[in-house]
Amino acid sequence: MTFPLYPTLLSLQTPLVAGFFLPIDGLFSTQGVMVMLLVAYAGAMWMFLSSAPKVHTLMVSDLEIARQFFEGELQLRTAEVPLHYYYNYEQTLGLSGIDPLYMSTDLGRPAMQQFSGTDGFWYQLKKNVQLHVIGGASIGDKNRQRHVCFDHDCLEQILMKVQTRYVKYKIRREKPLNFLVKTYEGAVIEFAEVSN
Repeated sequence: MTFPLYPTLLSLQTPLVAGFFLPIDGLFSTQGVMVMLLVAYAGAMWMFLSSAPKVHTLMVSDLEIARQFFEGELQLRTAEVPLHYYYNYEQTLGLSGIDPLYMSTDLGRPAMQQFSGTDGFWYQLKKNVQLHVIGGASIGDKNRQRHVCFDHDCLEQILMKVQTRYVKYKIRREKPLNFLVKTYEGAVIEFAEVSN
């Protein structure tokens, strides 16, 4: 038994089959492998950076008083140091742009050592937002503890936590945000936003 061969059907299938296998051959070439590796690397970096928490940095004049306030009165949970801080991603604080008024007078340590990424305390503000508390702010007026931040959103979130925990506070200025908080022990802490 013989089957008739239809030349028109065969001629239509041949370019499709050949066209299907040509990109695979190019895919396994050196250039194709490099493109696949770059695409995989870009995807991994996107997943890594999109899942990383947003971090707000707060400079305080006394780390121990700040720890007692955030853990005791605001009852913030401690958080793990985000992985991207181990690799110095988003790590520069722009030390040259900081007004010396807000810096501590601790001249014994170099400035870069003073702002190491894993120093200080880490707290969970919201689901994917963390607060990094570091030393470095000067004492405020009337020997008040001073907490300085360069991000308005950070101070708004802290103010919201203060309000929900029924801690006494007084807003001194809206823009830039500046407010005072009175702890249960009677100490006054000044929160100040610094504009760059």
